[in-house]
Amino acid sequence: MPEVRQVVITGVGAVSAAGIGVDKLWAAARDGVSQIREFVFARPYKGRVKIAAQVRDFDPTQYIEPSMRPLCDPFTQYAVAAADEAMNQAGLSRAEPQGPRTAVILGTGIGGINTVDDGLHRIYATTENARPDPLTIPRLIASAGPATLGMRYGCTGPTFAVASACSSATQAIGMAMQMIRAGMIDRAIVGGSEASITNATMLSWEALRVLTPDKCRPFSKNRNGMSIGDGAGMFILEASEVARARRAKPIAILSGYGTTSDARDPVRPDVEGAAACMSQALADAGLPPRSIDYVNAHGTATVANDANESEALARVFGNQVARIPVSSTKPVHGHGLGAGGALELVITINAMNDNIAPPTINFSEPDPKCEVDCVPNVAREVPIKRAMSNSFAFGGINATLIVEAAESA
Repeated sequence: MPEVRQVVITGVGAVSAAGIGVDKLWAAARDGVSQIREFVFARPYKGRVKIAAQVRDFDPTQYIEPSMRPLCDPFTQYAVAAADEAMNQAGLSRAEPQGPRTAVILGTGIGGINTVDDGLHRIYATTENARPDPLTIPRLIASAGPATLGMRYGCTGPTFAVASACSSATQAIGMAMQMIRAGMIDRAIVGGSEASITNATMLSWEALRVLTPDKCRPFSKNRNGMSIGDGAGMFILEASEVARARRAKPIAILSGYGTTSDARDPVRPDVEGAAACMSQALADAGLPPRSIDYVNAHGTATVANDANESEALARVFGNQVARIPVSSTKPVHGHGLGAGGALELVITINAMNDNIAPPTINFSEPDPKCEVDCVPNVAREVPIKRAMSNSFAFGGINATLIVEAAESA
């Protein structure tokens, strides 16, 4: 059998509630500075929960040409800004079209919901003869994000969106890795983007009774729900020989991917599915559980998820689970939904390269159902050569990625 191609990450970009850029996101996660605060809407809001990790002060005119701007919902705008940063770090330019050997894959759980929200308000709450904006459809569809990126960078290879709720970005990245390994493509511009903090969506999440009105507290006994976050994380993946040929410096090696389905319940997680997903990723990377030095947990701060993930980790890592730092950074950047796995992979890579396990902030009281070392409240210096990032979604769709330090690339 031919040797499996090694996949490396040569560029990373981010937009988050911490600001524009990877450095701002990583600094907030490392230092435990929460970006969850009272949100601001243009229209009156009548909900009880009034906090989220909202992207503030984003100016699309700095990133998107006037001709394309009317076609770009905020989720596309964030993807463009993050992808520009990733492309720049990778040493790739818009002046040189990427062509048919580059794929564009974007994970998003909701797509252009700002466009939907604004359009419905315009139709139902304004003048009797109000008509939809003629660009509504091309702006709201989930494929608008990857299509825009493909046009921006001249990518004529596979281009599509992945919509798997909170596992969207992680599945997109894993699929891109598999396509490079298989020789279908040489490079991928891939990640996740979400801009879902609107009047209607926040009311809908509140109705589901999974949002905290005060603080997101993963793994704490008194946890009472999650906080929504907006943003984007984008990556340039390449076959290692392709990166080497152009003398690009790898940031990390993407070595493992696993994905499973619980096939049991629309919203309640399942231990077996989560454990199988992590085990798949380890097998894909050819690694034993003991080789993992840090886990960025899905860690939503809902009662069911944190207990389920803790038990799944114990099944996979056995008596080694107590030695592995397992933190959730969602109290910092919020639950990014379809972009969550991308934002968390950005943090995981930086944690590995800086040898710092970021903290699970707001931790107050241990829960006997969550017997993991969640790095409570304060970051920890620890050698990290290999790290895991988990995403477990509604519908029972699970996805896990494993990254390794780039020395051997």
